[in-house]
Amino acid sequence: MALPSQKTELVGDTSLEKWESVGSGGFGHVYKARHKDWGFDVAIKILHEGVCSFNNYLPHSIPFTKLCDEANHMDKASCEFVLRRYGTYQGYPPGNKTSMQHGIVMEFMGRGSLQSLQEELSGPLPWPLAFRLAHQVALGMTFLHSKNLIHGDLKPSNVLLNMDLNAKLADFGLSRVSTSALNSNRETTEEIGGSYKYMPPEAFKASYEPVRAFDRYSYGILLWSILRGKEPYPMACCARVELRIPEGDRPCCEEIDKMKLKVDGLEELVDLMKKCWHESPFKRPTFQDSLKVTEKVFSKHEKGIHKAVLDVSTRLESPNSNQSSWASNVPLQTPEQSESNDTVDNKMILSQSSIQDSVSVSTKIMSDEDKAKFVDNNRAKLIQSVTEVMAVTEELGNMVHPEAYSCVEAKATTQDKMRVLYNRTFRSGGVVVKAAFYDTLKNHHPELVERPGG
Repeated sequence: MALPSQKTELVGDTSLEKWESVGSGGFGHVYKARHKDWGFDVAIKILHEGVCSFNNYLPHSIPFTKLCDEANHMDKASCEFVLRRYGTYQGYPPGNKTSMQHGIVMEFMGRGSLQSLQEELSGPLPWPLAFRLAHQVALGMTFLHSKNLIHGDLKPSNVLLNMDLNAKLADFGLSRVSTSALNSNRETTEEIGGSYKYMPPEAFKASYEPVRAFDRYSYGILLWSILRGKEPYPMACCARVELRIPEGDRPCCEEIDKMKLKVDGLEELVDLMKKCWHESPFKRPTFQDSLKVTEKVFSKHEKGIHKAVLDVSTRLESPNSNQSSWASNVPLQTPEQSESNDTVDNKMILSQSSIQDSVSVSTKIMSDEDKAKFVDNNRAKLIQSVTEVMAVTEELGNMVHPEAYSCVEAKATTQDKMRVLYNRTFRSGGVVVKAAFYDTLKNHHPELVERPGG
């Protein structure tokens, strides 16, 4: 079955080369490929054969027309802050030579997503960059709502970044015409879009019909994630979130509140964040109102954006970043914090000097604290080097929460699996879990933890 005729062209296998898998999910798979005629890379989102998963909260089988809807929504919402669609795909991607596949050809965002950036840095972004991301997401959502569309799945993995760390909204698999704009022609649906941590309290009711207020709440939680550099409720399962969010629970703001008086504009953004996640859908500010706040806050820090982007990009690309855990120990923040971070820097340098150019250390006379420090200090290298991730995860047993285990298992690459372990298990499990992980490495990757002859 072919996609409906669109203003953009049909792209086939003869036009594509250098295929590379870059991600997967319940919906299907995303590839990077070079378009031979255009001369640049594109992203190709391919549906699982026949159906796709609607969301992580309530799995559904969705007819192929959902992909057609996504293509149409992308065309309707095309702007600077929304991912651009170049065409539709029809062909046989790598690994499938038996049946014709269909997909969407989109612009390729070289820095991945906000989620992957957070996982790489393991800490908050520099304030200018955090404020720009908050503003750019608000700009994209304002445009989307102006077209009477709702996103329905606003979260870090759907905020994509180009090489300059500018943001564009992606994944319109859940987008739909806003029911508040349909007047008498309202469509009833049992489908609840969005990942459960970003869903408003009213959305957990079976009779809920998504409206724009859904996105406004999700934006509030997303703002918290941008400011803190991590996912909310790291250890909470879906059932607990469903229970507690309608009771008024929200992400903890203690650390953010400590910084409000030190960072110009942060107090205004935090106030907006809390208004967005208000329990009443009618009291959440529109994105047009949100824009007034985000634009004002970003303008206070706009002069620092080039330095912030350069700092983050340099750390991501530097060879030294493969042998240190700079982000997990030293959050990227404003100059006001640099003095307090100097002590952490010195400790990290001392720790790293004992490892030299290798992640290897002697396994003799190591305490649990030493093992945990090794796991922290060599995060980037271990993410790159550990290949037996599922075997390691199995050996950790009950130390890995079932939800985290499912997330690890769902990732397509070993590096992505390891990132989930670090962010969902090691960060919250503390010394005991990290030490246990170190011990499993001796069984599956002894070369990573033992010096030759050690």
